Amino acid sequence: MIYPISDSAWVSPVQVVPKKGGMTVIANDKNELIPSRTVTGWRMCIDYRRLNKATRKDHFPLPFMDQMLERLSGQKFYCFLDGYSGYNQISVNPEDHEKTAFTCPFGVFAYRRMPFGL
Repeated sequence: MIYPISDSAWVSPVQVVPKKGGMTVIANDKNELIPSRTVTGWRMCIDYRRLNKATRKDHFPLPFMDQMLERLSGQKFYCFLDGYSGYNQISVNPEDHEKTAFTCPFGVFAYRRMPFGL
C-alpha cells in the first residue's frame, strides 16, 4: 500500500492525533464533575490540504429524489453499492504516486492506493 521514495515536491506532513474513545467523568478539586474523553489509541493523519487545493475537482451532481423514485418504481431488481470503507480500494495512477508522499521519522513514503484525506 505504501512504499519508500527518495523525495517529492508534494511531501505532506504527518500528525498523530488521539483516537476518540468513550467518555468518563472526573471530579476536580472543587468536587465538580468534569467530562473527559478517554484515549483508546493513536491515529496517523496526513495533511493533504496543499494537494487538495491544487487538485481539479470533478463535480457529479446528485439527481433529484423524485426523479430517482420515478425511474426505480416498478423494477424487478435493485442493486445497492455502499462506498463505506472505500479508501485504500482505489488505485492511484503510478504517475501520481509522488503526490501522495508523506514524511515521518522513518523516511518519505508514497501510496499506491488512495489514502483517506484525498
